[in-house]
Amino acid sequence: MLGAWARLRGWRPRAFSTGCARCAKARSLRRKREMSEKQLTRYFVDHRRVCVVGGQGGGGANSFLSEPRKEFGGPDGGNGGDGGPVILKVDRQVKSLSSILPFYRGVNGVKGGKRNCFGANGGQIYIKVPIGTLVKEDGTVVADLAKHGEEYVAAYGGSGGKGNQFFLSNENRAPTTATPGEPGQQRVLHLELRTMAHAGLVGFPNAGKSSLLRAISNARPAVASYPFTTLNPHVGIVHYQDYEQVAVADIPGIIRGAHQNKGLGLTFLKHIERCRFLLFVVDLSVQEPWIQVQDLKYELERYQEGLSKRPHVVIGNKIDLSQSRANLPLLKEQVEQRVIPLSALTGDNLEELFLHLRELYDSYVKTEKSCRQNLMKW
Repeated sequence: MLGAWARLRGWRPRAFSTGCARCAKARSLRRKREMSEKQLTRYFVDHRRVCVVGGQGGGGANSFLSEPRKEFGGPDGGNGGDGGPVILKVDRQVKSLSSILPFYRGVNGVKGGKRNCFGANGGQIYIKVPIGTLVKEDGTVVADLAKHGEEYVAAYGGSGGKGNQFFLSNENRAPTTATPGEPGQQRVLHLELRTMAHAGLVGFPNAGKSSLLRAISNARPAVASYPFTTLNPHVGIVHYQDYEQVAVADIPGIIRGAHQNKGLGLTFLKHIERCRFLLFVVDLSVQEPWIQVQDLKYELERYQEGLSKRPHVVIGNKIDLSQSRANLPLLKEQVEQRVIPLSALTGDNLEELFLHLRELYDSYVKTEKSCRQNLMKW
């Protein structure tokens, strides 16, 4: 009977494997699909405007005790519970502000009850934000969340109301007053994400920064032959044999006049602020490549004083081209800093970059330990 009904309904039994696990067909793990930069733009968000409201406190109860042989027991209304707060919490697993909703409301407190029963407090609501999130209110920075697990109370909950038992006194033996709960704190906050990385790849569009990040780490930013391929910063991790990890950020291309917000300049420049040392990437195949270094330092210095004076090195990319090999000695004459020629496409001379990158990282660690500050770990 069941088989006839199943055939009419088009149902087919699921095929189960009766063989042992050793004889089962091996299935390869599905690789993570690589997304283009246009697709990544929908998932990476570095600024949000969010309205947070704390939970409202529960109202106080107005009641009187009435029991056998205790006709006038007096007031027994309990206080209401406090409203729950809304808390921003840093989570290293979160890399973008795309999951942040525009509105959050805390949990309201429970009303007070009879027999002096106090209402429960509202639960806490946590909003997970990535490392390096700045919290601004009316243009003023109110919190800088730079450590994993760090918390910031965005909105406090309101206090619970008082029951009539609270107003009991010698002058008033039967109070009938009970106060309602207070509303929670309401704020409008602006969240800004500034990339947290040890090193930042800074250069003009189409200088080969994304290709270099792909060559030294497992990051897979979009690469193309046209400028402004990278619209959002990408962070790659460089692993060493002693298990040290150096985070390198691919900053989108900077153009002349970026400090005046030309070409989304300020949007890109703000991600460089948290980089401990910089890697200036220049295209050796262009005429007078040292002009790029001068322009990059000028834009950084006009954006924030002292930003261009951080520890840095000049990377001459595309050394595999004949014109680049001719421009290399000219670049070394014009630039005071160390120049590392390499090719992100062919992998030539990447070992020198790995060694110097570790030197910059060790110098940063030594400086932070001498100042007794917390190191940024990945």
